[in-house]
Amino acid sequence: MPIDFLVNYAWVIWLALILVFLVIEIFTLDFTFLMLAVGSAGGLVASFLPIPFWLQVIIVAVLAVLLIFAVRPPLLRRLRHGEDPTLSNLDALIGMGGTVATDFVDGSGYVKLANGETWTSRLSPISEGATLESGHKVSVISIDGATAVVAPVERIAL
Repeated sequence: MPIDFLVNYAWVIWLALILVFLVIEIFTLDFTFLMLAVGSAGGLVASFLPIPFWLQVIIVAVLAVLLIFAVRPPLLRRLRHGEDPTLSNLDALIGMGGTVATDFVDGSGYVKLANGETWTSRLSPISEGATLESGHKVSVISIDGATAVVAPVERIAL
C-alpha cells in the first residue's frame, strides 16, 4: 500500500518539496535551495511519466547536484559582480595604522587609529618586550572585544 501511494501521489510529494525549498530559499538567498527546488521540479515532471519512484529520486538527485555545481557558481558570481569590495566594521580595522596616544604601561594603552578613533589597546604577543610611547607608529593585528591588539610597525612580519 505505501508503494501504491508513492506511485499515485509522487507529484504531491515533489510539489510539496518544491514549495518548501522555495520558502527556505526566500530566507537564505544563497541559490542552494533554489537548485534543489528546480531538481524537485524535474521529479515533478518525471512523476507524470511511467517511471518508478526510486528512479524519480535519482533524477532529482542528479539534476540538483548538476545545478548546484554547474549553475549556482556563475549565478553567485553574477550576483556579487557589482558588490562593494570595501571592508567595513571590524574587518576594516585589521591592518590599519595608528599612533600611540598614551604610553603603554604593562602592555596596555590607548592608540589613535588612522580613521580618527581612539581605542583601548594592548600589545600583540609577537611584540613581547617592546615599549610603546606616545607618537610611536603601530598597526592593528586583531580586535579582541573593545580592545585593539597592536604591534609596532617595524615589528610586523610581512
